[in-house]
Amino acid sequence: MKLELISKYPARESPAPPLLFVHGAWHGAWCWDVHFLDFCAANGFEAHALSLRGHGQSEGHDKLRWTGIASYVEDVAAVAGRMARPPIVIGHSMGGFVVQTYLETRAAPAGVLVAAVPPTGFLPGLLRAARRHPWIFSKTQLTQDPYHFVATPELAREVLFSAGMSDALVETYWRQLQNESFLAFLSACIGRPRPTRVKSPMLVLGGGADATILPSEVQATARAYGTTAQIFPATAHDMMLEPKWRDVANAILAFAKTIAGTPDPRAPNVS
Repeated sequence: MKLELISKYPARESPAPPLLFVHGAWHGAWCWDVHFLDFCAANGFEAHALSLRGHGQSEGHDKLRWTGIASYVEDVAAVAGRMARPPIVIGHSMGGFVVQTYLETRAAPAGVLVAAVPPTGFLPGLLRAARRHPWIFSKTQLTQDPYHFVATPELAREVLFSAGMSDALVETYWRQLQNESFLAFLSACIGRPRPTRVKSPMLVLGGGADATILPSEVQATARAYGTTAQIFPATAHDMMLEPKWRDVANAILAFAKTIAGTPDPRAPNVS
């Protein structure tokens, strides 16, 4: 399986573990490449973002509808296995669900969950969406196509972006969204990752303005992993693309530097 991998490297080789970013539903590696990959490389970390099968430039688009979470976990394992050192794995939204499942059976220096589907699944979020848009919910079930939830820039803003995001940027990002696996979407609703099996240290982040994964759900996820969530005010679901993305990136870098054992846990604010 050919998988797209976008990689950025620091000016000097570092003994720190690399960072491996995993996107969520409707996205691809591109969403991390807008800001995060160069930012992390400028701060001394090797940074990689993969497109899961059926996404971006990866193979598997023809079988996307019935691709399951287990296949996405295999993709993460395949990419991580090719790296010289085990990476810190960072997952957004459904990608956070994938990362949680991956860490149940695989060792990693650490994991980071960014507005991630909680261990209890996405069913409460789906029911909220069904109440807001019953016709879209019905179309999704009838056509087995979750793209209906983000089929217009207005819907994409509601699901992914904050009021502070310009209309022009929303449209730019919306044009890069794509279809998502119906099977993976269902699995994320009813699946149950097992936090007690995860031995890696975890960082859990959420957005205070996220209408898709509520702050209370992020806090519950953090409790399940024995840690405390960091909630970023006025930040919506696509935390890596939001206007205050640097705050999110700096939190990840601070955590990664602590894991790497560097003396200064604060990441400089590199533009």
